[in-house]
Amino acid sequence: MTTLRLTGHDLSIADVISVARGNVAVALDRAAEHRASQAAKVVAELAKGDAPVYGVNTGFGDLATVRVPHERLRELQRNLVRSHSVGLGDPLPADVVRAVLLLRANTLAAGRSGVRVATIQLVLDMLNNGVLPVIPAHGSVGASGDLAPLAHAALVLIGEGEAMVGDQRISGSEALRRKGLSPIELGPKEGVALINGTQVMSAIGCLALHDAEVLATTADIVGAMSAEALRATDVAWDAALNEARPHPGQLLVAANLRALMNGSPNVASHRTNDPRVQDPYSVRCMPQVHGASRDALAYTRRVLEIEINAVTDNPLVFAETARVTSGGNFHGQPVAIALDLATIAVAELADISEARIDRMTNGHTSGLPPFLTSEAGTNSGFMVAQYTAAALVTENRLRSFPASVESLPTSAGMEDHVSMGVHAAHKLTAVVRNTRDVLAIEALCAAQGLDLLGATTASGVEEARHVIRERVPALARDRVLAPDVVAIAEVIARERLLAGVRARLPDLS
Repeated sequence: MTTLRLTGHDLSIADVISVARGNVAVALDRAAEHRASQAAKVVAELAKGDAPVYGVNTGFGDLATVRVPHERLRELQRNLVRSHSVGLGDPLPADVVRAVLLLRANTLAAGRSGVRVATIQLVLDMLNNGVLPVIPAHGSVGASGDLAPLAHAALVLIGEGEAMVGDQRISGSEALRRKGLSPIELGPKEGVALINGTQVMSAIGCLALHDAEVLATTADIVGAMSAEALRATDVAWDAALNEARPHPGQLLVAANLRALMNGSPNVASHRTNDPRVQDPYSVRCMPQVHGASRDALAYTRRVLEIEINAVTDNPLVFAETARVTSGGNFHGQPVAIALDLATIAVAELADISEARIDRMTNGHTSGLPPFLTSEAGTNSGFMVAQYTAAALVTENRLRSFPASVESLPTSAGMEDHVSMGVHAAHKLTAVVRNTRDVLAIEALCAAQGLDLLGATTASGVEEARHVIRERVPALARDRVLAPDVVAIAEVIARERLLAGVRARLPDLS
């Protein structure tokens, strides 16, 4: 079995996904062990001295001017973890917690936090043995990173708090005991190093970004299905036309649409005798709209790829010069802004999808039977599926207001500007979920439209329809549609729709 080795500087988002959702084992790189050991020695020496060092022998935040005597330094770190564990709300999902532990260990592996190797190893042992701290969703303002949620994670390392082992929620001490692990006594600076950083917002962000990127390609596939069902022209995907405005995302989406509709008998059959010169924007402008979302997601990816290999602790330890330097690397603003942008980008995929749903279900504009049912009146078909899509789009719009502009001062004004990065991450996750459901509704409508047409389409579109019809039959007469939407949303989430279409079109991006 492959083991991921942490160096502190070359973790990828794909690695995060493989550990969070694929249970890949993780170990500490030998060079990282050496760096961490050297930094821990520097901190140990500073702790013996009388010079004030923030986080080592002083209070925290607005209490930074309070000196702590030598004999109480370990108590200082333990109390820090306890006092900051004020998170509330539902626990974070298991995949997020696994990602948090991975990112926390990776930043400590960089050797700039002064944490002992044994402490990093316990984080990895918990991850590899399925001891997952119960981390409440709410409490972070993204200022000194994600203090409250990370404190709940750190509690388990000292044998306190709660953890999930399998499906059981038990005490942290019992969780460690069951897996043959022992709690640690925190050394100088270790408490602050374990709770200071952006690992919660980044963990949620990495998982949501991966899912958003799946939706971006899914939107192209489902949009092509809708274009075929609406008997749209493929002229708007023309390479020369799109190269005249060469945004990377636009070019990529146009290429996807050309591939998806290439050789379609359905498109060819009305290319010469259709009086429409051009199609509505929700169809014609897919390269421009889907492409803009892709470019925004690409920016978010660049930010997260930097962040998951960054040191976001305070203060930082530079063992090579035996100095400790305070700063603001913990501030979550870069991540918060990127996640806010990603939220807007994903919301737009739902917005334009709902416009296509509305067009397909509207018998006055679609050229298809009203509400995609052959017995309209007795049957309502997909009428209210469009309502649900509209409701989800509205919720997305409400969640698209940026969290990163909402700053409230904390710590008696010392932390007078905060990022609200976890709020941005939670919003992105919710919008991804809603958008997946909207695309599932569009996929069902498009498949139904194609069935009603009796059309033969391009191979990529045919494969997408085949994947959908393997799970959900065509709608001959009214039935409860909610399970159908759930089934197709699951097909999208598990990347089965992508896999099916990519089997036909390997170069689909």
